[in-house]
Amino acid sequence: MKRKIPSTIALSLFEAAARHESFARAAAEMYLTESAVSRQIAVLERFLGVRLFSRVKKQVVLTDAGRLYSRNIRGNLDEIEMHTKSLMESKGKGGMLELAVIPTFASRWLLPRLNDFLSKNPGITVNLSERADPFTFRGTNLDAALHFDDPVWDGVEKVHLFEEEVVPVASPRHFDLVKIKGPSALMSLPLLHKRARPEAWQRWFETAGCKEAIPAPAMRFELYAMVIDAARAGLGVGLVPRFYVQEDVERGALAIPFDVSLKHEKRYCLVYPEHKRDSPVVQAFRDWAIRTAEDFSGTGSAAGESKSPVGSAISPQ
Repeated sequence: MKRKIPSTIALSLFEAAARHESFARAAAEMYLTESAVSRQIAVLERFLGVRLFSRVKKQVVLTDAGRLYSRNIRGNLDEIEMHTKSLMESKGKGGMLELAVIPTFASRWLLPRLNDFLSKNPGITVNLSERADPFTFRGTNLDAALHFDDPVWDGVEKVHLFEEEVVPVASPRHFDLVKIKGPSALMSLPLLHKRARPEAWQRWFETAGCKEAIPAPAMRFELYAMVIDAARAGLGVGLVPRFYVQEDVERGALAIPFDVSLKHEKRYCLVYPEHKRDSPVVQAFRDWAIRTAEDFSGTGSAAGESKSPVGSAISPQ
């Protein structure tokens, strides 16, 4: 099917004219005459059937439709240019990986290790996009995601990496942890919750042998990074992945009052669309992620691959 897309020349000139709100400045930037820019904009308007600029006393002003169209296509033009430059520079070797990540997992686990992947794959560029929640790949430019396992991942290849092991942490500067004599005593402190893990504290207390119902959450947070920052600031006790806070514990900024860990049913995994299975870039990252996860978890069998049933994409929640 023929795509309903105008020429990239017209789009580039429109983006420049919209950014400057001036045909003359756009012409100077693109090394063309003002009349050439004006003609291309007119061709684009006829193609779209929509006026993008209003002409008022030798000035051009974006219409509402033009302003919206400019905002929507600018990022796409930037991406086309980025991928074009990458291909030209690599001469078809290496490539670019567009990777979606959980923010805290990326900063605490991936980024400290990513240089190892890049040094072993010098022709590959990795671009990270923040995705706090699971999503569907359809309609995105993403090649893969480092995320939690979730039923939303449909029609994908899935590589399990390792489990999420969470432990309680609190600030020894704000709480006298020596006086806390048992896990149940943590109920007397404000309990900080991750919004997507509402049952975590109840399950942790049950694992620690406490059967009482826990008090209402003191505060809820979207990200583990926020829970960690809140615990460090003395706002309460957080329940977070152990490896997220290793450095904080070593520095004494946080302490684990009771080393009782809770392993969630959720696991960290690498997922990618089935049609990316044979991509050399995705294969290189997949193999590296498996080896790195095995080294991290201290076992040669930490990672395993599974394939979700192929089906129609479902809408992200």
